[in-house]
Amino acid sequence: MSENKDKKEKLLVKNQDMSFAKFVNDKSGSDINRCFQCFACSGGCPFSDLMDLNPNVVNRYVQFGLKEEVLTCSTIWICVGCNTCSYNCPQGVNIPAMMDTLRELAIKEGVKIGEPSILTFHNEVINSIEKYGRTHKLEIMMRYKAAEREWFQDMDVGIKMLLKSKLDLGPSKIRNKKDLKKIFKSGSEK
Repeated sequence: MSENKDKKEKLLVKNQDMSFAKFVNDKSGSDINRCFQCFACSGGCPFSDLMDLNPNVVNRYVQFGLKEEVLTCSTIWICVGCNTCSYNCPQGVNIPAMMDTLRELAIKEGVKIGEPSILTFHNEVINSIEKYGRTHKLEIMMRYKAAEREWFQDMDVGIKMLLKSKLDLGPSKIRNKKDLKKIFKSGSEK
């Protein structure tokens, strides 16, 4: 037997949690078991070259119950939920819903995040939405840079965005903050 085949067999036998696939199916509302590995999701994903596991591989790992490998990979954090994968999927698997479920579970279980800076960014976006009802990009960017202590990285992009009026100096706010507070409250109770 080749060394690579031995490694794969050990991976499957050692770490399988067969209840994991059912949990992800139920929580995401998407039947991941419909995936037959046609690679349409990964082939269409605009970020797959940045991922350590392609979307179809994440799906397969979930099917095989490889919870630890999935929750610690960077792919679930790099996915931006653009739905390109779902549009390309002939089986209608909702991969962004699966990725959301996996991110939520990774946070809940306190596993080492595969892309900690992306989690920092996600948190700043959510904080902005909770505060204003919309995203205030300039504040998100400033808070993210402060948290990551990378003040001058991408500064040229920020200046270009300001010059093209893509970053508002002040936040845009929604009128009915009571409904927004209800949404955040119901989300925190789950």
